[in-house]
Amino acid sequence: MSGKAKDQAPQGATGGKASPGAKGPAAESREDRLKAALKANMARRKAQAKARAAREAGPEDAPE
Repeated sequence: MSGKAKDQAPQGATGGKASPGAKGPAAESREDRLKAALKANMARRKAQAKARAAREAGPEDAPE
């Protein structure tokens, strides 16, 4: 028996997801919220990494 039949989904099955072109206003606003949350999260992580690097550098390397 080959494993091909097991790994392939039946034709026409989308897994319950809408097609990429069928986005409504709710999906777009969700994407906008997710994009904004991701941007804020990345900025926060960048600030944390910068603060951590400055703390590890010690007072002799700290800018005045």
